[in-house]
Amino acid sequence: MTHLHLSQHPLVITKLSQLRNAKRSPKEVRELTRDLSILLGYEASYDLTVSEGATTQTAYGDYALREVTARVGLVPVLRSGLGFVDGFLNIFPDAPVYHLGLYREKVSLQPVEYYNKLPDQPNIDICYVLDPVIATGNTAVATVNLLKEWGLSGSQIKFVAAVGSEIGLAQLQEKHPDIHIYIAAIDETLDNTGYIVPGIGDSGDRLWNTV
Repeated sequence: MTHLHLSQHPLVITKLSQLRNAKRSPKEVRELTRDLSILLGYEASYDLTVSEGATTQTAYGDYALREVTARVGLVPVLRSGLGFVDGFLNIFPDAPVYHLGLYREKVSLQPVEYYNKLPDQPNIDICYVLDPVIATGNTAVATVNLLKEWGLSGSQIKFVAAVGSEIGLAQLQEKHPDIHIYIAAIDETLDNTGYIVPGIGDSGDRLWNTV
């Protein structure tokens, strides 16, 4: 069974198509990115365990409280992963947010870690890694490496992205076949600077109106 989940939801397809448009304003990009994160978050949380708790009441009778008991944590990859945070906090309002900063070195296209806000020991059951783009796959692989070194197993890690390249997703699956990946679209190629074609452009620059 594959661990790569390509969304077929009509709203995901529509929102992503709108996000691809280079003429969208930063405000529109942030709103569309947030909308996508909520939709993908619902798909990526479908298998969370629900437990039965205390008995409480409706206006007409008793019922057993049912809720998700897993401790969920969010790991946005700076900068563009921040665009997914608000949407996921809409679903998991009490989830801790642990930031990881990695930038892609321009010549080698290899990730360089510059910020790590993980606590000393894992205190979560499920980790959602948030990064709108999986291009070369190098940053994604490095991020999962850090989380496994931290103490999480692959079954505890879910990687959520808007767009991935075929080569980047293949590398992530090869290096970490035990994680689940949730994605809105898979694009075929990269350009000579490592950006996905057609992709969504530089996600961080578009979100935060920088160049």
